[in-house]
This record gives sequence, structure tokens and C-alpha cells, in this order.
Amino acid sequence: MNYYLAVDIGASSGRHMLAHYEDERIILEEIYRFENGMVRKNGHLCWDTERLFQEIVNGLLVCKELGKIPVTMAIDTWGVDYVLLDGEGKEVGPAYGYRDSRMAGMDRKVYDIIPRSRLYARTGIQHQLFNTIFQLMALKEKEPELMEKAQHLLLMPDYLNFKLTGVMKTEYTNATTTGLVSPDTKDWDRDLIRMLGYKESMFGQITTAGTTVGRLLPEIVRKTGFDLTVIQTASHDTASAVLAVPAGKEDFLYISSGTWSLMGTELEQAICSSRAQEANLTNEGGYAYRFRLIKNIMGLWMIQSVRHEFEDAHSFDQICRMAQECRDFPSRVDVNDDRFLAPDSMTLAVKDACRESGQEVPETLGQIAAVIYRSLADCYGRTLAELEEITGRMFQKIHIVGGGSHADYLNRLTAKAAGRTCLCGPAEGTAIGNILVQMMRDQIFTDMWEARTAVRRSFEIREFSPNISE
Repeated sequence: MNYYLAVDIGASSGRHMLAHYEDERIILEEIYRFENGMVRKNGHLCWDTERLFQEIVNGLLVCKELGKIPVTMAIDTWGVDYVLLDGEGKEVGPAYGYRDSRMAGMDRKVYDIIPRSRLYARTGIQHQLFNTIFQLMALKEKEPELMEKAQHLLLMPDYLNFKLTGVMKTEYTNATTTGLVSPDTKDWDRDLIRMLGYKESMFGQITTAGTTVGRLLPEIVRKTGFDLTVIQTASHDTASAVLAVPAGKEDFLYISSGTWSLMGTELEQAICSSRAQEANLTNEGGYAYRFRLIKNIMGLWMIQSVRHEFEDAHSFDQICRMAQECRDFPSRVDVNDDRFLAPDSMTLAVKDACRESGQEVPETLGQIAAVIYRSLADCYGRTLAELEEITGRMFQKIHIVGGGSHADYLNRLTAKAAGRTCLCGPAEGTAIGNILVQMMRDQIFTDMWEARTAVRRSFEIREFSPNISE
């Protein structure tokens, strides 16, 4: 039995998922889970990279305990965040998190050098203040000594691969989230990097999903008791999730629904038009050099935050039911307002947004959840219209993958707001997409379409019609 290990690390949690292929089905098993989150260091939000790496090793130890030794493993994470290394491979400065406030005003400094419209036409990446292109401007302006000392820049999954193998590689899908990759050459836009005054030598060669990184370092083998091959998957978690969308070759729309909601379609060519820029769509890299034309939407981060502020006393299912009971509460908010990115209190941020817009202010958990869920669904409906206009295509169905595929109330609202049937599942889309790359490399599937057909066979897909009641 060949086992394949997906290490899927999101902004709030990580997990090790083992998979094998049996009776024409992908069998997936979660064997280890751990909490993740930014920590505050010297007033900044950062990632604890040492703990993250230790958690990866802890999950490998569970493989050994179970007697299920994977032949390959691959790591996916969120995008944009990076680690700087010196010539000896040691970290230079903290690994800043994308919600840190140091990027304030850095977009204006970038646009003083290259106007926003020209930058979008050049990269196709939407404006988000946390994009790596702006993070590096903060580094250049506030900590130039760190950029001078750094010899290598590795995105988070590439850094964790380096810690496992000692080999530095940069994977394409995550590299595109930096805003520094050309959609034409599929490589670093080095003219842009020089124009911005960033240290060009930090940016290594970009390689693609399915590329071998290397074997485990001897010290890791001694700890775990086994060796394996580390490969690059579609290492941006959304790229892996999109790969796992159980669609055929027809045009399809998807929502990768989790901490963020990433809504879009899959294209063979980027759309870098002024209309796409106006809609704030992004052209991120996908598997096999395809493009994910996506709108980044704030997502279930808002509900997760509110739940924490109510001391995690209720499950997400219970919160959905509370929201449904308050379904007639009329207020809405703009879920993409920057006030919801990292507020001290999400509950107060939602209330303030309603108050400032002259709407009824929610007071109970159910009312707050109702505002968030309905606002998300309305945003999905508007985004559908934008995507159809900009692509010139008509999408009959929306595939919802990721943890949010279990949020039945939100998915019913989405079907009604969009006027489209929603096909929900698989919930572990990111881990499955990670595994699919490994299985294609091992020739279990010949291409992504055969792999997606296997996903349809292997996992439950639930359907919500726009005609069903809320």
C-alpha cells in the first residue's frame, strides 16, 4: 500500500492527512491536527516558524506510530508570507504575518513608483495591502538592514520544505501571490523587482507542482525513524483546493470556503483588463500553469472571530441555527471592508459598520451571525455577476469546497443570492488537491481531469438548489 502525506497548514490550524488509492477511490485519513495562529513579537504579528516545523515533525512521528509510512509528502500553506534567510540558511528577522499593521501606507509608496493600473496590467494580482509586494516595501523602508543581510526569500511552504530537506526551491502557485510574477513568462518579473528597489538575488528559480524537493535530512530521519521524498504540490492552499474541485471540463465556478472565501474560475490565460482590476479580481497561478481568476472575500474568519469573542461556547452548527432563527434581521455589511481584516473585536466592528451606515445594530450572537452570513452570500452573488461579465461566460453551478462546504445555512443563502445550484464538498479540498499532485506524480492518474473524476467518486457532494427555503 502506497501512502501519500499532505501537510495542510492554514492560518488557524494545520493537519496531516494520509491518503491511499484503493478500489478506484481516494481514501483519506486525518492523523494529526494542531492549532496555528499569529503571535505578537515586539508589537508585531508574526508566525512561530519553529513551532510550525516541530508540528510537522510531530505528525511524521504519528505516521511511524501507525505503521503507515508515506512514500512522498508535500506541504501547502496560505500565500504572501515569507521567511528571509542568510547565506547559512538561518532566519533573518521575524516571519511577519499578513495581518500585521506595518504595511499601512506601503501600497501608496509602491504606486508612487509604478501606478496601480500599470502594476495590475503587468501582474494581474488584485490590490490587497498584505500582498508580498507591499510587505517588502515595508521591509525596505523600515528595516533595510534585514533586506541587505538576506540572501534568500522563501514563501512559507518553501521554507518548511527547506527545513525538512536542506533544499531551497520556490513553487509557482504560491510565488504568484507575491504580486511579483509575470503571468506571461510565469517567472519573477525581475524588471519590476529592480524598479521597486528590492534585492533581486533573494528570488530563486521558480519550479512547478510535482517537482522533487529532496529526501529528509539525516537528523529528521533519526527523529522519525524513516525517510521519504518531499515534493512540491500546488503549495498555495487555494491552488490545491481548486485542483480538488470535482468538476468536468465544462466552465465552472468555485468557492474555496474557509478562513477566506476565494471565489472564481479556472482559465488558461490571465485577464489583466481594467474591468478586472476595477472588480479587484486576481489572477493567481494554478496547477499546470492555469490561472485562478479569483475575488478574495473575507470569509468565515468573521464568524470564527465572533465565536472566539463569545468564548467558543457554541459550535459552528449552533451558530448557523441561531443565524437562521434571526433570518429576518435586515442589516448588511461590506465583508471586504478592511475594518474586518484584524479588528480588536469583530463583534464591535460589525456593530460599528451597521451603526455608521444607519442600519439596525445587531445585539445577540444570532443577529451578528445573520448579518455576517447574509452579507457573505450577497457578496458571492455580486461576485458571480462580475465574473460572468468579465469572462463572457455563463456558470450554471457553483462548487463549494473546504470547511465552509459544511456551513449548510450559508450555502443555502449562497444558492439563493447567486440564483445557481451549489454543489458542496469535499470539505478537505486543500488536502485532497495536495494529494492529487503526489498521485499524479506517481502515475495513479494521468492528468488533472482523471484526478477530478476520482474526487467525484470518492467523496460526498451535497446539492443546494436556489429554490429551496432558507
